[in-house]
Amino acid sequence: MSKLTEAIRFTIDRAARLLTGAKKRKYLAEITSAFFEGNTRQAERELGWGRATIEKGLRELATGIECVDNYSARGNKLTEEKLPHLAQDIRELVDPHSQIDPKFQTRFVYTRITAKAVRQALIEVKGYRDDELPHQNTIGQILNRLGYRLRRVQKTKPQKKIPETDAILPMSERPIKRLMRLKNR
Repeated sequence: MSKLTEAIRFTIDRAARLLTGAKKRKYLAEITSAFFEGNTRQAERELGWGRATIEKGLRELATGIECVDNYSARGNKLTEEKLPHLAQDIRELVDPHSQIDPKFQTRFVYTRITAKAVRQALIEVKGYRDDELPHQNTIGQILNRLGYRLRRVQKTKPQKKIPETDAILPMSERPIKRLMRLKNR
């Protein structure tokens, strides 16, 4: 094993970081063969690379057969893929409570129903079990992916007092607080 200076280590490590996939594994295997006589443990200790990756690269280098990386198979699948009818059931529940953007500036549909209410309706109306449905946050994300935008429902504002109010309500039916204010003047 030859001694590596800091400058050489930096250059080797930088080159390794720029590569990906099979090219990176081949590069790691070539460096391990040249500087560490194929000893993956020494390469791991000296350069901080993963021993399993180096071993895979050495096998690829020896056989000439490149391993194919299946990155698309990694990770968690979308809930719509796990429960294929979920998207359609959500649409059926949400469409009656939705409206298009009144200014036609976006293609999104605004809905007044909450993600929590959608989840509850899926259980009560569509017959889903509580443990098979995702969390209400995930339901909200599904609604966004389906093109719905959740908006807070504006609470009703009280009407301003109009002069006819005194004529409509007799003095006996008016709120007591108002009477107290009038007495204190």
